[in-house]
Amino acid sequence: MYVEQLVLTDLRCFEALKLVPSRSVNVLLGDNGSGKTSILEALYVLSHGRSFRAGGGAAALIRRGQTACTVHAVLGGAQQRRLGLTRTAHTWRARIDGQPAVRLSALLGLCPVICVEPGSQALIAGPAELRRRFLDWGVFHVEPGFVDVWQRHRRALQQRNALLRTAVDDRQMRIWEQHLAQSGKELDALRRAYLERWREPLTRYLSRWLPELGAPQYQYQRGWAAASELDTALRSTRDRDRVMGFTRAGPQRADWALTFARAPERHQLSRGQTKLVALACMLAQFEVYRSMRGDVPVLLLDDLASELDRAHGERVLDQVLGCGAQVWISGTTFPWQRQFSGRVFHVEHGAARCADGPVLAQEAGC
Repeated sequence: MYVEQLVLTDLRCFEALKLVPSRSVNVLLGDNGSGKTSILEALYVLSHGRSFRAGGGAAALIRRGQTACTVHAVLGGAQQRRLGLTRTAHTWRARIDGQPAVRLSALLGLCPVICVEPGSQALIAGPAELRRRFLDWGVFHVEPGFVDVWQRHRRALQQRNALLRTAVDDRQMRIWEQHLAQSGKELDALRRAYLERWREPLTRYLSRWLPELGAPQYQYQRGWAAASELDTALRSTRDRDRVMGFTRAGPQRADWALTFARAPERHQLSRGQTKLVALACMLAQFEVYRSMRGDVPVLLLDDLASELDRAHGERVLDQVLGCGAQVWISGTTFPWQRQFSGRVFHVEHGAARCADGPVLAQEAGC
C-alpha cells in the first residue's frame, strides 16, 4: 500500500495542501515549526484516527479559527482506494470511495501506517497504555476478528464499571462478569499470539543494532493473576472494585516489557539506545504485517536523525530504504549521503515545494 495523493484542509498550519508523493521515498525538509511533522501527522490520523502528538486531542489538529480539519488520500496498491476523514473537536466523519463509513475502524483498516517520532521512545519507558495501544494496533491489522472481540470487551467493561457505582443486586453483575471474562480471555489469546510472531523479527533487529546490551528479555502481563481465571479474579475483587469504582483485573490492565541481559532496568538505556529499541519494535511490527498480509504499511520517520549517531542512523536508513515500503522522512536536514529514488519536499509555513520542480503555492508534486 502507498499514498498516491494527499490533500489537507485546515489541518494545523495548512489552509490547503496537496502533495503527489513518490511511491518509494519522500523526504520533508524544513525549519522547526514549518509544518513537516503535520504532514506526517495527517497520514497517521488516517491510520489511527488520532494524532501521535501528546496533548490537545482532536481540537489541536484544527487550524486556528476553524471548526474542522479534513484529510483526503488516494491509496495505490492492489486496489485504488479514496479515503477521507473530517475531525471536529468532538466528532468524526469518514468516507471510503465516496461513501460514508459507519465505523471508523473500516477506514483505519485500509490505511496501515507505522510512525516513529521523538515521542516513540515512551513505548519503552512510558506508561502501559502506550504499549497496549501499540500491541492492539498490530493485532487489529492481522486478525479479522479483533474488532468484534475488543468491542465486546469494552462494552462488558463499561457495564461492570457502571454497576460497581450503583446499588444493584449481584445477578446483573454476574452476567456482565461472564461476558467480560469470555471476551477478556479471547483478547488475551489474540495478543499473546501476536507477541509470539513479533518477538522473532524484533530479536533479530536488536541483535544487529544493539549487541552490546546482550540478549533481550520479554515479559508479558495479561492484567490479572497468572494462577487464576478471569471470572474468578473478577468475583474475588468485586468488593474492592466497588470501593475503587472501576474494574482492576482484566486485559485493560495488560502490559509488556522489554529489557536486556546487560541493561535489566529501562533507565540504564541511553536516549539513543531507547530510540533504537523503539525503532526495532516498529520495524518488527512492519514485518509481522508483511508476513501475514502480503503487503506493506507506509513508514513515517519524523526527525530520524535526532538521538542517533551517524553509524546507527545509516544502519536504520539502509533497512528502511530496502524494505519495499513507501517511506516518509522528515528533518531540518538530511544528514546521510544516500542515493535513492524518490522526492524531496521543502516545507514552509502553509506550503511545500518539490526540490526538482517549481514552487507551487499550497501544492507540491513532481
